[in-house]
Amino acid sequence: MPPKTGKRRLGEVLLEQGLVSVTQLEESIALHRSTGQSLAHILVEKQYVSEEDLVVTFSEQLGIPHIRLSNYNISKDVIKEVPESLARQHLILPVSMTGDVLTLAMADPLNIMALDDLRMLTSYDIETVVAAESELMEAIDRNYGGKQSAELYASLVGDQGQKADNLEIVEGQEDIGDISAMQAEAQDAPVVRLVNLILMNALESRASDIHIEPYEKILRVRYRIDGVLEETKNPPKSVQSALVSRLKIMSSLDIAEHRLPQDGRFRIRFKGREIDFRISFLPCYYGEKVVMRILDKGSLTLDLDKLGFEEQPMQAFQDALKLPFGMILLTGPTGSGKTTTLYSALHKLNTPKHNIITVEDPVEYELFGVNQVQTQAQIGLTFAAGLRSILRQDPDIVMVGEIRDEETADIAVKAALTGHLVFSTLHTNDAASVFTRLTDMGLEPFLVQSSVALAAAQRLMRRVCPDCKENIRVPESVLERIQYVHDPKNPPPSFVRGRGCGKCKDTGYRGRLAVIEAMPNYPELEELIMGRAPSTQIKKAAMQCGMRTLRQNALAKAAQGMTTIEEVLRVTATD
Repeated sequence: MPPKTGKRRLGEVLLEQGLVSVTQLEESIALHRSTGQSLAHILVEKQYVSEEDLVVTFSEQLGIPHIRLSNYNISKDVIKEVPESLARQHLILPVSMTGDVLTLAMADPLNIMALDDLRMLTSYDIETVVAAESELMEAIDRNYGGKQSAELYASLVGDQGQKADNLEIVEGQEDIGDISAMQAEAQDAPVVRLVNLILMNALESRASDIHIEPYEKILRVRYRIDGVLEETKNPPKSVQSALVSRLKIMSSLDIAEHRLPQDGRFRIRFKGREIDFRISFLPCYYGEKVVMRILDKGSLTLDLDKLGFEEQPMQAFQDALKLPFGMILLTGPTGSGKTTTLYSALHKLNTPKHNIITVEDPVEYELFGVNQVQTQAQIGLTFAAGLRSILRQDPDIVMVGEIRDEETADIAVKAALTGHLVFSTLHTNDAASVFTRLTDMGLEPFLVQSSVALAAAQRLMRRVCPDCKENIRVPESVLERIQYVHDPKNPPPSFVRGRGCGKCKDTGYRGRLAVIEAMPNYPELEELIMGRAPSTQIKKAAMQCGMRTLRQNALAKAAQGMTTIEEVLRVTATD
């Protein structure tokens, strides 16, 4: 249904409602006549009227509904009824199709020219709804694939565009010599600013990773904040190739290679500190997916005593570090803080009396006084090959980034048995599974039992937001079900939750803390390990010797008001 143009004009209604002054309206009408821009657009651009007020005024004036386009999932069949060029020219978007009626969302329902164009182009009756101009622009980019320029995207972010200019690339291939079309596009100022904005917003959001994901019609950007991925404003699809090329130039990678995965790194200087980015490119169906790991040395805590471990695991770690030889193995999923814990242990032992060498893939943080080796599998420098060479360098302490195969495990065990203190990681669910995992890799049980000094499992939990934290009472039946044990003579502690506020983006969480399960190689475990007992039996025996499980240590954090019971159950689901 076309808008009822017999009603009063937009300016009259805005004046009557006191939303604009006579001077503001006259100025906007003059600009409308001289530039050809719609009156509605000028009023919003001048900030004389908010988008929300304008949408409500249009709706009341014309008697048509207004909608939130972010709530609509529009089918491709509907989108193809209106060409992209027309949608962008008139800021219109088809939202639904019922019989012979096509419903259009418009920023300016008084745009009779747009309606006439649509009637000539299609055989449908047109009904209109009104939507905010900014929502329409985003929805058009999302549904048509986005041809909005990087420069306009940067302007949408507001003052952050200028802040991004303060971000400086301090490592990378900046002088690229012969500039091809692809390189020229990647070095264009709007694209450079766009990349800087993405990096800067990630840093200010405390993100640990940045994901840039290509799809058919959109280019999605997500940040991993406190272990959870969160979507942010998506850049236009049209800048995808330039954005990827820019990141490759910064990482000194081949911008012409789109078929094979590539890995690199670069460094930036922002707000007086240098931050490393480890970057990975993976060819996908609609382009290359990019993942960047943020390595912020300024936020790295290398004091083992400040990692916040509970008393039993901390004591077990301290005792293991005093040993002259043996293996200290840390387990946990990717992103659980294993590397930080191992670096903290190395930092504690890093004295002029010790020769410390590591072999890593990749070297995440540079440690002064530690000789760090980067693996390069393409030329044969694997963990096993690197470890063999390290053992000829008269080391006292060795760290192997990860034990992935029997060869590496065998060399690490022999190193531990010949007078070296060896640190490494494994991928298992808990500490007890370290012993069964090593025997499954082909090592003899007596070698495993003799070499492993400490097995530990680590997770990172989200910390409850201190600004919206509130106490809650948890029934005894629930505490019993989640294995929380407390002194029956005393009432259970007050657990907490986060209500959600602006500072935590209504999540109830802000920041993270580590929780760990540490299992020394108790003498009581020898018979079980030698007999290839399952990990459940080994774990039960270790608990009888005094080991506290991951769940018990996590619940202790919750009882101290540092996290929530829901978060404890999330990270210790297998316990």
